[in-house]
Amino acid sequence: MTSYSKGKYSLMISDRSGLAFPYREMVKEWTGMWVHSSEYEPKQPQLQPKPIIGDPQGLQHAKPSRKAFATPVVLDNNPITTTASSTSVTVKCKDQPWSTDDYIRFQNLDNAVGGVAKATFELTTTLNGAISASATSLVLTDSSQFVAPGYICIQLFDSDGNDVSETIYYTTNTTGSNTLSGLTRGTAATINGATPESTTAAAHSSGAKVFGSYKITKQTTTETIASPPGNVTVSNSFTFSLKNNASSAETGGGFFAFGGPVNMRP
Repeated sequence: MTSYSKGKYSLMISDRSGLAFPYREMVKEWTGMWVHSSEYEPKQPQLQPKPIIGDPQGLQHAKPSRKAFATPVVLDNNPITTTASSTSVTVKCKDQPWSTDDYIRFQNLDNAVGGVAKATFELTTTLNGAISASATSLVLTDSSQFVAPGYICIQLFDSDGNDVSETIYYTTNTTGSNTLSGLTRGTAATINGATPESTTAAAHSSGAKVFGSYKITKQTTTETIASPPGNVTVSNSFTFSLKNNASSAETGGGFFAFGGPVNMRP
């Protein structure tokens, strides 16, 4: 079979410039012309655009978005500060997410503060007598510290172990008989500046756990930052009112205390 010469000493005329160049330095352009490597021009990308295809269809197994319920937040160390002979309480929580008029339930406080018992801050008690799903009043074992009006949560689990606790709004607290009345059943308390999905009214047995909450007022301050320079508004605390006065001014509550919604729904 006949083979071609390698063109080591040959010249070739460029189809672009008409000049003679060493044969072995010539290249073929996308136009089909033979040119010297110094004259070579690549194809302009816009001359060969990428094919345009339709937008992809929706996911085969798409699911609708869901809004998760609020969860408890860890408060600062020793977050509670009471005021002597006053119902006003200040709570510290860096970058707290809550808004004014939210209802907050406290958990895991270590001790009494300012003569106010831990149980008063956490507002934990039990139901004294069974109630139906339509009852408009209920009796607690101790309602002496529940501020009216307000929200409570009665703990309840269904036969499968699912948490179906009910949130109830009450307008009146008759401490002499430990009775909460003017009930709105199967509701939800405001948290993070919004009202979550309502709970379901249900019958509850005597002895069921009951949790209360406090209506808060958000506190804001202005801080100066270096980068970028300027002022920012931050909220690292909030206040609420007890039903009865604290006996002294004190700061406490311990480490790893929580604040969150009255109904800790999963």
